[in-house]
Amino acid sequence: MGERLTGVHIAEWSFLVLLALALAGIAALAVRRYALERRGGAVECYLRPYGGGPWRIGLGRYGSSALHWYRVLSLWPRPAATLPRRGLVVVGRRAPDAGDLAELTGDMTVVQLGWTGPDGADPDTPGYELAMGTAALTGFLSWLESMPPGPHWED
Repeated sequence: MGERLTGVHIAEWSFLVLLALALAGIAALAVRRYALERRGGAVECYLRPYGGGPWRIGLGRYGSSALHWYRVLSLWPRPAATLPRRGLVVVGRRAPDAGDLAELTGDMTVVQLGWTGPDGADPDTPGYELAMGTAALTGFLSWLESMPPGPHWED
């Protein structure tokens, strides 16, 4: 005779399906992160718009014309933010303040980033804040300062 599904069987199968979906999601995140880091030029950093908002953890990938920033906890294949390299300048640098320490660690440095105006003037206000460790900051500053001259430069 056929076995009837009881509430316990349904709960067991529901749990197994949810567990399988959660494991598949974690595996997809791990594969995505591996794919982003595999080609090199990726660093872990935090990003937020200047003026506040929560810090978002992500991976910054250096391209020849932009820093592409991807959220760590996302399956979206495209960058969540693209910071063009041409005209990008560090407006300020600081240690994390008390409000930042809820999301950042004390050994990080927060850099405020903006873009020069069409006339080459320094920006009035930053557009983004980027927080990273010392080694990642050294790499970012080297990448920023090593841009080749000329108006046309592609990824």
